[in-house]
Amino acid sequence: MIPLNEQAYQHLQNLIITNRLSYQEIYSETKLSKELGISRTPFRDAIHRLAQEGYIDIIPSKGFMLHQLSRKDVNETFQVRSALESYCTLQISKTFQSRNAKKLFKELDGIMEKLKRVLDSTQSIKEFCEYDFQFHTKIIEYLDNEQFCSIYNTFMYRMRRLAELSLSHKGRMKNTYEEHLAILNAMKSGDTENIFDVTLKHMETPRGINLEDL
Repeated sequence: MIPLNEQAYQHLQNLIITNRLSYQEIYSETKLSKELGISRTPFRDAIHRLAQEGYIDIIPSKGFMLHQLSRKDVNETFQVRSALESYCTLQISKTFQSRNAKKLFKELDGIMEKLKRVLDSTQSIKEFCEYDFQFHTKIIEYLDNEQFCSIYNTFMYRMRRLAELSLSHKGRMKNTYEEHLAILNAMKSGDTENIFDVTLKHMETPRGINLEDL
């Protein structure tokens, strides 16, 4: 059975992700916990977790509001991504001939095919973004480092929001696909000399777009 605090977390997370909550409204913990039929304590646990992950801001004695992204959020998010992903792609490049690396490359090739299909057909931002983060998550998970995965998942909501915003710009979807291809080819060839710069470029370009949008 799913713990009550996890049920509350999943319910609220789904409301936020599916755009059923407004950025202009303050939401009452008491009211929402009653609607969900969950006591205040596990509900409050869920609220604090969502605040930590950047979904909401807690308003003392009132409730919570959806979090509005700031320049600080953008910079911090991309700094975390750059640090984690550049390290992971470098380590993958160093072991490019290993069985595990070749298995990863096969999985990434499959994701790239899906990205290309979306790019050449519907150009759906949500669908492209889904495959985009499958690509990056595979890279993070390769090292089997639980702390890396935990930190990455904590920033996932912010990363997806920012990705969807940057992908709405003309030509960004095509450029994103090409940047993914450059990262994959550098890892496949064991290009340890250039993989850091190739990965960092993929982080810095959308960061600049997101900052301009604020």
